[in-house]
Amino acid sequence: MNLTDLQALEERYLMRTYRRAPVEFVRGEGSLLWDAEGKEYLDFLAGISVCSVGHCNPEVVEAVREQAGRLIHTSNLFYTEPMVRLAGRLSESSLGGRVFFANSGTEANECAIKIARKHAHRRGVEAPEIVSFESDFHGRTYGALSATPKLAANPDLAPMLPGFRSVPFDDGTALRAAVGESTAAVLVEPIQGEAGVYPLSEESLLAAREACDESGALLIFDEIQTGVGRTGSLWAYEQTPVRPDVLTSAKALGGGMPIGACVASPEAGEILAPGDHGSTFAGGPVASAAALAVLEIVDDPALLRQVRELGARLRDDLLALDGVREVRGRGLMLGVGLAEGLDAAAIGADLLERGLVVNVPEPGTLRLLPPLTVDSDQVARAVAAIEASLLSFAVR
Repeated sequence: MNLTDLQALEERYLMRTYRRAPVEFVRGEGSLLWDAEGKEYLDFLAGISVCSVGHCNPEVVEAVREQAGRLIHTSNLFYTEPMVRLAGRLSESSLGGRVFFANSGTEANECAIKIARKHAHRRGVEAPEIVSFESDFHGRTYGALSATPKLAANPDLAPMLPGFRSVPFDDGTALRAAVGESTAAVLVEPIQGEAGVYPLSEESLLAAREACDESGALLIFDEIQTGVGRTGSLWAYEQTPVRPDVLTSAKALGGGMPIGACVASPEAGEILAPGDHGSTFAGGPVASAAALAVLEIVDDPALLRQVRELGARLRDDLLALDGVREVRGRGLMLGVGLAEGLDAAAIGADLLERGLVVNVPEPGTLRLLPPLTVDSDQVARAVAAIEASLLSFAVR
């Protein structure tokens, strides 16, 4: 079956919710992908920050293979060792409280929203509100979608859930003004990913923490894209002056397997009770085994130091290119702001032709999310491809 056949089947059977690039990937290894024609690609997207230990990482593959050969599923009505071991690993590496497992980032955020609302009701708040920044992205189920201002404005999907409001991005003063007695939580991305890689300032993060402390609200960090080593520390909050009450994780956590987690502080972890939340597949033994293997690789000072060092090198090399206006982000989560007049979508398509996979989250930005195991030669190869592409558009 060739690409044309696949496109015909897509046209007939798949809902039109994605615009797919005309490439069929059939194999991956480390930072490399191969299409059905045998062409090699350097992957600087990693499945949107999912394959952060590389494609088909041998340790993750072995963990999945071994667990799938013994037990694939039982449900949360029973114990499995990978699930409870993973909960302990996540808790002890972050906030120290309890963990709820989900199957995706948006589901992890749904759990965080429930925790916030129940916590607010305990404080006597009848109509709790959750405050986010404009351009935040928290997911596409209705709770997470309602907390995602740009997507929540789509009238065709209305009405959204009540109790959500947003303030201008990185405006700590506006945030403090929006938080009051009825606020259940402030829900933010420490670095906005889908918007184009925009870090929150320390001032805004401190304003969020202080406002939550004064009002009794919870501070929730959506670390679905920033977590599990992406920024050069296991959790992005570790490089900020604040500590959240709840954090959510997914994407890189499973190394390619679908898993999400909502991790709470000791106090926030006691809020939900039996019957408040649940999920049939969440915390399954195969996905949990994969996540344990991922954490064994990523939670390593040498690897995290390499992420910071390679990220700094990549930033500096990109800033030296004609056509690059700025580079935003931290570690190996970078948004490349292009010079005025350059079409990021056209450049992204050209880079794909050149064998480099990147993402275009907005018209003037390339988003780079390579595997954390990428090496210096591959970083140099990516920079060379971007330079060649920018030069080709500059002479047109």
